[in-house]
Amino acid sequence: MADYGQELEFGLFPTPEAARLGELLTLVQLAEVEGLDLVSIQDHPYQAKYLDTWTLLSVLGARTTTITLAPNVTSLPLRPPVVLAKAAATLDLVTGGRVELGLGAGAFWDAIVAAGGPRRTPKEAVDALAEAVQILKAFWAGGTVRFEGEHYRAVGLHAGPAPAHDIPVWIGAYKPRMLRLTGRLADGWVPSMAYADPSVLAGLSRQVDEAAVDAGRAPVDIKRIYNITGRFGTGSGYLQGRPQDWAEQLTGLALDVGTSSFVLGTDDPDDVRRFAAEVAPSVREQVAVARSAPAAEPSATEPERIVVDAGAEPRSRDLHGAGQHLVDVHDGLRAELTQIRDVLAQVRQGHLTVGQARSTVTR
Repeated sequence: MADYGQELEFGLFPTPEAARLGELLTLVQLAEVEGLDLVSIQDHPYQAKYLDTWTLLSVLGARTTTITLAPNVTSLPLRPPVVLAKAAATLDLVTGGRVELGLGAGAFWDAIVAAGGPRRTPKEAVDALAEAVQILKAFWAGGTVRFEGEHYRAVGLHAGPAPAHDIPVWIGAYKPRMLRLTGRLADGWVPSMAYADPSVLAGLSRQVDEAAVDAGRAPVDIKRIYNITGRFGTGSGYLQGRPQDWAEQLTGLALDVGTSSFVLGTDDPDDVRRFAAEVAPSVREQVAVARSAPAAEPSATEPERIVVDAGAEPRSRDLHGAGQHLVDVHDGLRAELTQIRDVLAQVRQGHLTVGQARSTVTR
């Protein structure tokens, strides 16, 4: 079991097509009203059909009030790290600290070269990303940045402005060198289901953990984000069934792999509603119940003892009392879920603003 105890998040990964701009803006506002936590936008400056990621994120920031914004992931070869650091810090200030930054070492190299970017070998791409992360964090820390690397340099740069909060840096990684880099430097790891099937996530995550420990970091400090795709229906495949099937499968990833953020790639408003209103609450509830359960089964020789905290001394507890505790937790979560659904209904009907709804729920 590899649950890191991180707060669960659920997000949207829409297609940034210029021809569907109006639908995209409406979809993101729907995601916020329905209670999703995050919207992320892919970054392909060489794709003629796609909008510019940073300009779009700025518009989305102005049209929303609570949802987190992130590029997923930035095409680093076409985004100089100093300019990227300033753009992210500016958007973070404008939105009141709602920005996270996904980074990619680069892909589609012919297209990158066609857009004026460099063609890098796999090793060069990883090394360049490591340098970029250092520059980004130095810039956000303020003061004078002095960095000279093989791929990037910032010599005597007066950094600013500082972001509204410490911007987490995600890295999209699949191969060993990138996974080690993620464990060493990143705040988040963001694989995509299209390139990393759920069955391989645990093995990849272990490589991130090992690198984190080698660097003197705690694996729990690295958020696990997963870009997912699926279809609601009656199928038996992964994320191909009913909302309750989705919830069960995603709960498994949360508890067994440590994935805490699930970002759904869809342009369908109905999918957004079902993901936010049915899947997300169910996953939160199931994970909360599992986290509140005893950490170990009682032994045959001591049936009256239940270990609640592996780091503390075991204490005796009546088994019936432990079961009642779980029932109480379950009932409490259902009551909170009912309240949240009522608040969302009031937002949809125009009786509450998104900001008022958020205040009501978090009181």
